[in-house]
Amino acid sequence: MSHGLPPLNALRAFEATARLNSVSQAAEQLHVTHGAVSRQLKALEEHLGVNLFIKDGRGLKLTDAGLRLRDASSEAFERLRNVCAELTQSTADAPFVLGCSGSLLARWFIPRLGRLNADLPDLRLHLSAGEGDLDPRRPGLDALLVFAEPPWPADMQVFELASERIGPVMSPRFAGYERLKDAPDAALLSEPLLHTTSRPQAWPNWAQPRDLDARALKYGQGFEHLYYLLEAAVAGLGVAIAPEPLVTEDLKAGRLVAPWGFNETPAQLALWLPKRAADGRARQLAQWLKNELRRAD
Repeated sequence: MSHGLPPLNALRAFEATARLNSVSQAAEQLHVTHGAVSRQLKALEEHLGVNLFIKDGRGLKLTDAGLRLRDASSEAFERLRNVCAELTQSTADAPFVLGCSGSLLARWFIPRLGRLNADLPDLRLHLSAGEGDLDPRRPGLDALLVFAEPPWPADMQVFELASERIGPVMSPRFAGYERLKDAPDAALLSEPLLHTTSRPQAWPNWAQPRDLDARALKYGQGFEHLYYLLEAAVAGLGVAIAPEPLVTEDLKAGRLVAPWGFNETPAQLALWLPKRAADGRARQLAQWLKNELRRAD
């Protein structure tokens, strides 16, 4: 006899058998064999040191101890079922809060938000913008959409969506447009380049695979965030460096051009969510994002 709580599986087997008054029906409801339920009942009686059932013809009858445990376990399991149902419904009703940078939100997500709401009407997506200060470990955020390089944090479930591709862009309104539009990559080494303080490695990451000396790059106007950098490029203030998905709409509309193309970096656009808070909606969203990124190719 043990003074601790019995194993949960044994209690589940007993509760189902007592409620249905049948080992066979309990086994069917629990999706296990008749023998498995019988073994759990025997283990429970040994744990408690009392008989819970007695033979009654070809069936079973609850003892006084069994009746007491039936009433207590039925009430406990019913409360658990009700609370679990409430929690499941609460999760389903709550919005899915996704964090991402302001530039990603404004330049990629918002143009596609209508399509996402039509494709995933039950998701109830809520977008939270930030720059480097968003962490899905904190309360109030379910997941994070971010450009980042592996290895991934051990406490995160990460859905890799697409390799990052970056490249120089400029506006036809830029004073140097005619001079640069057909110029080779090396022409940018003498150009005062627009850049961000939040990602100083963007230009070197583009230059190195093209056999350009990153140390020879010259920097002009700097901006705190990528969103402002791209607005400056659209305004014709110079040549900027950008992830391809964030300028797709501008390229299609002719607001920006990318004469030198794009190349991959070690980074990935990825959806992060804490492993402790796995949410089926994240997998659904990740698949939609993957499809949408392929659609833009």
